[in-house]
Amino acid sequence: MGFQKKIERKFKGRVVSDVMDKTIVVRVDRKRWHPLYKKQYTVTKRYKVHDPKNTHHVGESVTFVECRPLSREKRWRVVEVSSHVNASTQS
Repeated sequence: MGFQKKIERKFKGRVVSDVMDKTIVVRVDRKRWHPLYKKQYTVTKRYKVHDPKNTHHVGESVTFVECRPLSREKRWRVVEVSSHVNASTQS
């Protein structure tokens, strides 16, 4: 048996909560087509992502990848911040 490379799952989403210690909640939106009505609709999923230094805040766009289980619901870790949002621009 040879070594097989694991496929890395990577997502990009927006931080919606940073209240927990070393954990952020990231919302990922996807567009889907309805098979019967042929209309696009949005599917939203929320992931709990590991943020070891508590550096990411609500409104930021982040990229995260799959990792080993860190807790019951955390299986993701932050790779990079795609964009920053100022607190004055948030509604």
